[in-house]
Amino acid sequence: MPLFLVSTPIGNLQDLSDRARDVLARCGAVLAEDTRRTGSLLRHLGLSRPLIRYDEHVHDREAPRLVDRLAAGEDFALVTDAGTPGLSDPGGRLTALALEKGVSVVPVPGPSALLAALAGSGLPWDQFTFLGFLPRRPGRMRRAMESAGRDRTVVFYESPHRVVAALEAARAVWGDAPAAVARELTKMHEEFVRGRLSEITAALKARKEILGEITVVVAPQRGDEP
Repeated sequence: MPLFLVSTPIGNLQDLSDRARDVLARCGAVLAEDTRRTGSLLRHLGLSRPLIRYDEHVHDREAPRLVDRLAAGEDFALVTDAGTPGLSDPGGRLTALALEKGVSVVPVPGPSALLAALAGSGLPWDQFTFLGFLPRRPGRMRRAMESAGRDRTVVFYESPHRVVAALEAARAVWGDAPAAVARELTKMHEEFVRGRLSEITAALKARKEILGEITVVVAPQRGDEP
C-alpha cells in the first residue's frame, strides 16, 4: 500500500486541501514529527487516526519497521509539523527507503513555506537554491552560504533569535543584495520585510523582539553588480 506524503498547513488551517483531509481520514495511521501537534490538527478536522512518532531521533530504529509494514499492505500518511514532508525533516529518508523496497509513494501537495516565501518575495525565482536550516556554528553557516554561489536566488529557514546574525553573514558572503524576510506566513501576523540586506538587518535590529517562523530569500547577483 502507498506511503502518502501529506502537506499540512503552515499556519492557516484553511489551507489544508480536501484531498489531504480525505487521505488523513482513511489512512491506516499518521506518521508525525510531533504527535501532539498533529493530534491537534486531526481533532480540528474531526478525525481520529492512530498516530506514530516519526522524527530524526527514531528514524534508524523505526524506518525499517514502518517500511516493512507498508510492504506488507498497510498504508500510512506522513506529515511534518507544518508544510511539505521531506523539506528540512527526515521524511525524505523514509521516502527513499520506501521506494527502495518497492513501496508506492504518493505526494499530496499543499502548503510550503519555501514556495510561499518565494512567491511573495518579489525576487526572481525561476531558479533557486534551498539551504534548509543553516548550521548554527558561524563558520559552518558561512560555508553553507558560500556553497550556494550567486547565480540564483537562495532560500533558507531561520529562527527568530538567529535571523539577524544570519542576515549579517549573508551580507558578508553575498554583498548588500536585495532580499526578503518572510515571517509568520499565512498566519494573522504575516509579514514581509523587503529591501537590501543592510536595510532589512537594520529594521530587525531596531525591534525589541522578533517572533515567529522565518524564511529568508536572497536575490541572485546581477550582471552589473560587483
